[in-house]
Amino acid sequence: MHVAASKPEFVKPEDVSADVVEKEYQVQLDIAMQSGKPKEIAEKMVEGRMKKFTGEVSLTGQPFVMEPSKSVGQLLKEHNADVTGFIRFEVGEGIEKVETDFAAEVAAMSRQS
Repeated sequence: MHVAASKPEFVKPEDVSADVVEKEYQVQLDIAMQSGKPKEIAEKMVEGRMKKFTGEVSLTGQPFVMEPSKSVGQLLKEHNADVTGFIRFEVGEGIEKVETDFAAEVAAMSRQS
């Protein structure tokens, strides 16, 4: 249920790929540097934001939907459980919607009658 609601991309924060981390790091560093703070302080800010980011995109780092005061990881530890992987299906995923011109459709229908 949690996977369907929160759309995590990874199981654990450690599972987040280096490419994703590097891209997000650059984005966050640019934002921090624009704030006008010294580079050392900006890098510390980015470290905190990156920890938050990896928690948000991983299942065990997210707050549990039914009890937001606990993370999914904490809940798993309490129940001596572990998640090794997940598959998420989304209704309508992959379906291409054909877009038609409403005016042309009405004109075609009026020609038929």
